[in-house]
Amino acid sequence: MAIKKQKKEKAAEIEKYTEAVGRRKTATARARLWLNAKNPEITVNGKNFTDYFKEKEMRDIVINPFVKVGIDGFAASIKITGGGLRAQAFASRHGLSRALALAQPESKPALKTLGFLTRDPRMKERKKPGLKGARRAPQWSKR
Repeated sequence: MAIKKQKKEKAAEIEKYTEAVGRRKTATARARLWLNAKNPEITVNGKNFTDYFKEKEMRDIVINPFVKVGIDGFAASIKITGGGLRAQAFASRHGLSRALALAQPESKPALKTLGFLTRDPRMKERKKPGLKGARRAPQWSKR
């Protein structure tokens, strides 16, 4: 009985993860982070990280928090909805940075100074009535 309980506790320790949400424009990323993972890999929406983000620039944006803090041997699972690929990459970085700050509080000051924990507030401005866009007025003719 005690052996089964110990096995369950060890399995629970291995499977512990930290979860956080990151956002950018209309993209939302739910990130789960496992530190000291046996098979380190990143999956995005069920696909491999390199298959989802084809461009190296996007991949660099996502793993930047770990490179800057100097952490190896982690696994992450990210579920992203909305936005374009670039916004999704920044949302993923935001979510992973938040999860890393929760998992390792000593890395929080470094992430904060790099600006990875700050939510980018810039959004698309809504269209107003009587205008052609958010600010674009109809063409005016004197005569």
